[in-house]
Amino acid sequence: MPKPIVAGVGVVPFGKHQQRSVVDLGAEAAYLALKDAGIAPERVEAGFFANAVASRLFGDSTIGQNVLWEVGINRVPVVNVENACTSGSTAFYLACNAVAAGQAEMALVVGAEKMCVPEFGLINSGESDWDTQLGLVAPASFALRAQRHMLEHGTTVEQMAQVAVKNRAHAAHNPVAMFREPVTVEQVLAAPMIVDPLTRLQCCPIADGAAAALVCSETAARDLRQAAVKVEAVVLGTGDYQSPQDLAHWETDFRVCAQAYEKAGLGPEDLDLVECHDAFTISEILHYEALGLCASGQGGRFVAEGHASLGGRIPVNPSGGLLSRGHPVGATGVAQIVEVVNQLRGQAGPRQVQGAGVGLAHCMGGDKAGDTKSCTVAILSA
Repeated sequence: MPKPIVAGVGVVPFGKHQQRSVVDLGAEAAYLALKDAGIAPERVEAGFFANAVASRLFGDSTIGQNVLWEVGINRVPVVNVENACTSGSTAFYLACNAVAAGQAEMALVVGAEKMCVPEFGLINSGESDWDTQLGLVAPASFALRAQRHMLEHGTTVEQMAQVAVKNRAHAAHNPVAMFREPVTVEQVLAAPMIVDPLTRLQCCPIADGAAAALVCSETAARDLRQAAVKVEAVVLGTGDYQSPQDLAHWETDFRVCAQAYEKAGLGPEDLDLVECHDAFTISEILHYEALGLCASGQGGRFVAEGHASLGGRIPVNPSGGLLSRGHPVGATGVAQIVEVVNQLRGQAGPRQVQGAGVGLAHCMGGDKAGDTKSCTVAILSA
């Protein structure tokens, strides 16, 4: 079956954009992706717009049509997508499926979010869920996983802090990252405690920002300005919500990663880099194991020994990840695709993974019954 192609990408720096709207941010990212591909707006046949919180904050739930119109795209199907932290990667999943099914030769994916506003409150997993009402908001959920991993596998707070140190070092070379100043393990551990053992520097920051990717068919890719990047697999899954949950081994994570490898006909040994959902330091450690980058229980040692750093065995989050690039929820999953594409093109500058030919983007979103509500994995190749 023909594989979808990522034809162009664009990203607006993550941070505080107090004078700009969600539509403004999304439109700029869309424009940059079209410009990158050298594609006129009228060639786009479908649009997928991702956003997680604007309907709650600003009362607008059909932003995608407004964003696409700003760059001259109308009279096409437009889908507005909300799926927690995987909103952007879910929009990418839908666009790839539309292209693979022949429903569109070109589809534009845009993720945009504006979170640095007074109206924004605590990210939760759903105000109607009983576990959220009892206090299981995101930091608490991940802190439980951290405590369990420490108990079962001897993972240390220093190893978890090393994830934040590594990702900040990577972000120093990323001009669109929100935080680029280096930090030490000692600084990470001395930061204010959020939920034991997770300090503030081990929790991703909210941000404003936007990212976009133009997905097209192999036929449409023949006259592209940029080198084509092929989508080998993109998978979307959800939790099983069975009780009891194994908090030290995320079954949903292992399952969805395995499905993506099977679909792509590749394995962890074929990867050159990974962008993963490091919403908290323990998240990245758990994802190492689910992705097969190391054995179960060895994630803490994996990062502490430098294997996930630039120049290491398999660089993880060369962009700086959510911890340092920032986490404008609807844009995050698309920004991961942008980073992987730039790496596979050899256009990542000082953070370039040398010889990168295969990259993986991984995202998770939402909590339910001790499991995740959404998990996406995309594997791309040069």
